[in-house]
Amino acid sequence: MKTVNISDITLREIGRSRANALSFKERVEIARTLDRLQVDAVELPAIKDGKADVLSNKTIASVVSYARLTAAAGLTEDEVDQAWESIKGASRPALHILLPASPVQMEYVCHKKAPAMLELVKALVGRARYHTERVEFSAVDATRAEPAVLYALLSAAVEAGAGTVTLCDSAGIMTPAECGDFIRAALENVPALSKVRLGVELNDGLQMAVACAAAAVDAGAELVKTAITPLDIPTTEGFAAYMAARGEGKGLRCGLRTTELGRAAVQLQWLLQTERSSGSPFDSGVSDGAPTICLTGGDDIAEVVKVVRHLGYDLSEEDNAKVYEAFQRIAAQKHFVSTRELDAIIASTAMQVPSVYRIVNYVITCGNNTAAMASLTLEKDGEKQTGVCMGDGPIDAAFLAIEQIIGHHYELADYQIQTVTEGREAMGSALVKLRSDGKLYSGNGISTDVIGSSIRAYISALNKIVYEQA
Repeated sequence: MKTVNISDITLREIGRSRANALSFKERVEIARTLDRLQVDAVELPAIKDGKADVLSNKTIASVVSYARLTAAAGLTEDEVDQAWESIKGASRPALHILLPASPVQMEYVCHKKAPAMLELVKALVGRARYHTERVEFSAVDATRAEPAVLYALLSAAVEAGAGTVTLCDSAGIMTPAECGDFIRAALENVPALSKVRLGVELNDGLQMAVACAAAAVDAGAELVKTAITPLDIPTTEGFAAYMAARGEGKGLRCGLRTTELGRAAVQLQWLLQTERSSGSPFDSGVSDGAPTICLTGGDDIAEVVKVVRHLGYDLSEEDNAKVYEAFQRIAAQKHFVSTRELDAIIASTAMQVPSVYRIVNYVITCGNNTAAMASLTLEKDGEKQTGVCMGDGPIDAAFLAIEQIIGHHYELADYQIQTVTEGREAMGSALVKLRSDGKLYSGNGISTDVIGSSIRAYISALNKIVYEQA
């Protein structure tokens, strides 16, 4: 039986577009699900956002245990090194060099002619091979390449150490018969391909990608790129259905857990709806707090700092000391201090900064037959700016209005609200955690108006981000 490997490129392709950007938690959950389905590889995009992407890759590396974790390595040797550092903690880390093969794409993407591209392939694949033996080279837009140039690039990649070579029909112009001929021609003209694993990545522009993948496997390919959700390439479900129907008769098998695939695909397709990615600050979901960890007055500063880091904060020594001092004051009056209380301590004591943004006023309207709307005015450097937005509830609308004013979307890592006094005029305390460049910033707000306390908490966290970036 011939084993056909399935490499899922959902995260890689969605990660290339900021418009469809996934939150930190969504990326980790998708990778975890794909690993549970036993795809052979989970592919990650090239690093664009520095610390945030590196942290995301490292977290994904810690949860993926079965699949090969393959990171796109960029166009320079420094980017290859950075990609490796972000995934080297995975059980099976791999580096992926994606370079154009067609004349137009070589000029547009790399600003190079064919001879210079050969040297670039050797340099990048060689640098990746320095870090790991799991190196893949993909010839992007291969079906529109000049055959002689394509074969030279493939030979150079194998010679430099690539253990997997993928041919990409980026334009989606081939029929199944043409795809089979294309693979056979590559194997015939590049003998070195018989020593490595040959894969295909096919665009579904003609809606024949699964049929083309089947033809490629018949011609000698061993690896097929798929996605758990429709992304103009074969869907994992679609190719799995082909394998279930024809695989045994053709002597083919794959390791996918097909019994779980349908349910997981529905869940992830809902998660990947682009409408959710372009709207609410609450896209990433609101957790009910970190795992419960109870501290007592007997815990020293090292133990408290350890828990602070476990919650996701990266504080300075000065801020750690302030947090510990406030923690001891509270711990002296209670049997234990919970993670929720520690969050509130951090928000109110750590990294206290001048107010770059100040709330001038806000007006919120909502009702059972009226969409929630927020009109909010902030002051920055003496200049007042107003944002007006509709949202899924008053707090969502208020946060969207803030984003409209500042012109930036930060991932809302957590949002909590609770009462701090009793009675009709009870005070509400809100905690907002924003994530910027992979780092958490928390803000705290208190008011008799829970919407007001939420806005104050968001602005408190925002001021910390803006101050540190400045």
